[in-house]
Amino acid sequence: MDTSRSAATARPRSMSCRRRGPVLERAILDAALEQLSTVGWNGLTMEGVAAGARTGKAAVYRRWPSKEDLVADALQAGIPSLGDAPDHGSVREDLYQLCRRMRAAMYSKPGYALRSVLHECDTSTAERFHALILGGVIEPSIRLFEEVVHRGVARGDVRADATGSLVCDVIPAMMMYRSKVCGSEWDDADIAAMIDQVMVPLLRPRAG
Repeated sequence: MDTSRSAATARPRSMSCRRRGPVLERAILDAALEQLSTVGWNGLTMEGVAAGARTGKAAVYRRWPSKEDLVADALQAGIPSLGDAPDHGSVREDLYQLCRRMRAAMYSKPGYALRSVLHECDTSTAERFHALILGGVIEPSIRLFEEVVHRGVARGDVRADATGSLVCDVIPAMMMYRSKVCGSEWDDADIAAMIDQVMVPLLRPRAG
């Protein structure tokens, strides 16, 4: 009798602790990123996400009517910020530290998830994520590179005509190409080599 009374009073209490609102939404978005980073775009299902978030499928569909909607919000919420442009007193060190931040973002769970979307989904679906990729990853990194380069011009360790958009595209382009095509994981030595062999000579003021 005591046991049944305890069970009866426990049920409402557990129901009152059920996750709702932003807490539940965060759990669903995290579960979507987990699915993308483990089973990929093709393996992700709304049922699997619901199971990962320990909620019902209806709770997922109420908020996101399609897989594409869910993934777009999960990536938007999960992509890590690169923060402010580093300032260590030299363009070489600033670029090196900024590249290390980019590497951390690329190989974070959201970074793996983003690459899964790009590699696996069809062309029409990939186009939907194009603005997210540009606005959430590419453009912020290029703005930080521009700030580092302009600061280097002011210090005198970067030539004044090295501020064009193509110069600031070099590092993101190399990192994405070598990561996607060559399988590079960009360890610290690779980053240092890129800075010392490519970027410093490219940016260095001309003699005379």
